[in-house]
Amino acid sequence: MSAEARAYRTVVVTTQGPVTTFTLNRPERRNAIGAAMANELLWALEDALAAQEIRCIVLTGAGEAFCVGGDFQQLSGGEQDALASKGGYPELLLALWRSSKPLIARVNGHALGGGLGLVAACHFAVASAEAKLGTPEVNVGLFPFMIYALLERLVPRRRLLEMMLGGEKWSAVEAEQVGLLSRVVPPAELDAAVQRYVTLVTSKSGSTMALGLRAMADVEGLELDEKLRLLEARLFECLGTEDAREGLSAFLQRRPPVWTGR
Repeated sequence: MSAEARAYRTVVVTTQGPVTTFTLNRPERRNAIGAAMANELLWALEDALAAQEIRCIVLTGAGEAFCVGGDFQQLSGGEQDALASKGGYPELLLALWRSSKPLIARVNGHALGGGLGLVAACHFAVASAEAKLGTPEVNVGLFPFMIYALLERLVPRRRLLEMMLGGEKWSAVEAEQVGLLSRVVPPAELDAAVQRYVTLVTSKSGSTMALGLRAMADVEGLELDEKLRLLEARLFECLGTEDAREGLSAFLQRRPPVWTGR
């Protein structure tokens, strides 16, 4: 089944050419994420990864916000999803982080708490200059426990402690400076900036990109010697693909490659 055909209530999935877009669609709640939305995103991601024609995924929010954090009523089981359960927010973060297709966060507005976790889980993140990012959980007696697992991989420790323990919202420019964002642009330029990353990844071999992203995920936590052995094996796997042969031939013949994704 295609992603668009599923009975989503909190997410809108649209596909145009090789790009599928997941839009968090609870603007009245500023796209707060709960159990239903996390589960629907897991279904949508599974469908997009299985569709050979899809080359990259854009994640954004409806209305003025990207995602302002967790919907605590839903997270505590207050609302049931029409789809069978694939997991919750932790499973979603892991699935996004380990995606074999490039994920681009289109941060159209504030990304706070659990919403910031979604941004951190994507491969690229392009934000409107008007967006604010942060972990305000401490202000209500909570701590960003789950998203810390991803934030620590992107943000220097002292700046991360400042964010988590201070509970302040950072400007998009500040977030870019510490590595949370790939790029910050004026609101009117957001779509063009996202398209730049879409073009960047869809112009390359999909099979090579998938092999590379899977390898990056698989070597996490390994010692250097184990990493090198695994990555050597993946290099030989890549060399055996049609796209690798085509890329090398095109280079020698001084012509643009024609990718097949095989």
